[in-house]
Amino acid sequence: MAKRDSPTTPAGEGKGAWLATLELGARMLQDTAPLKGFDVYVCGFHPAKDDPSMQMEAHHYCRVVNDDFIQAVLFDGNTAEANLIGIEYIVSEELYGTLPVEERDYWHPHNFEVLSGQLVAPGLPAVAEKALMRRLLNSYGKTWHTWHTGRHDLGGGHQLPLGDPMLMWSFNRDGENDPALERDRESALGLDTAATRRQRQDLADHAHPQHGVDALADRFTGTVPLPGVVDADAPEAGPAGG
Repeated sequence: MAKRDSPTTPAGEGKGAWLATLELGARMLQDTAPLKGFDVYVCGFHPAKDDPSMQMEAHHYCRVVNDDFIQAVLFDGNTAEANLIGIEYIVSEELYGTLPVEERDYWHPHNFEVLSGQLVAPGLPAVAEKALMRRLLNSYGKTWHTWHTGRHDLGGGHQLPLGDPMLMWSFNRDGENDPALERDRESALGLDTAATRRQRQDLADHAHPQHGVDALADRFTGTVPLPGVVDADAPEAGPAGG
């Protein structure tokens, strides 16, 4: 699997000898049980909800708690030096339906990410990846980034986590994401997003209207809808509204 380094080197000095001793003891004696099971890896893009011009690549390491709930830790790469930049909780359509109405503004829809080919599971065989994407179809994510480490193609990040956590969102139309962001990832990870999109088009038949698809619509111009990605409150969603 192709490697993706972090775009930022954290501030601070190198590791001292004391740390090698500590790490050896930790590996031998300490229990890291909460980290076991974070073994599903997907990579996608996130824009900040309050400032969607702030866009970045996010590498998700997920633990599937059950069929309706996934927890993910987010990094800015997939190497041992990658920086922890945030968290994401993922719920099924059914669990999303149990959320209080005022809570739903925190949860972004996933159908565009899946159907567009933007969300990928590097290293998985194509059949397994498509099965995973079928499970993620119609789901929602609540994502907070605690560290803006910048973009691989442009830089511009901070060497330490600064400021308030940022609520992140999803792209929901072609033309919302910076194409340079996608091209850079394709080159680094050896992806063919257009081919992936074609392979997933049959999943559109299983896509339901989702809330939040139009949440950032007025922040972009010249965008193009993708079949299967419809806001639950839009007229074309039908009278039930999802």
